[in-house]
Amino acid sequence: MSDSFEFTPIPYEQLSADALDGVIEEFINREGTDYGFEERTLEEKKEQLLHQIRSGRAQIVFDHGSQSVSILSKEQL
Repeated sequence: MSDSFEFTPIPYEQLSADALDGVIEEFINREGTDYGFEERTLEEKKEQLLHQIRSGRAQIVFDHGSQSVSILSKEQL
């Protein structure tokens, strides 16, 4: 992917609850996700992604290339 210097980590704890919810929802709507044969509600997807962020398996970042906020997996960083 990209070199890590192109991303600035954004600690989720520094975001308001509304901002965090907005970042997560926008990411899900923009990226889409594959949950296999089992369809999940938006709330279930948001809860799962929030768990990944809190556990450190995903990180909210500012992408300098696209000038936008995104969420990357630990492997992508």
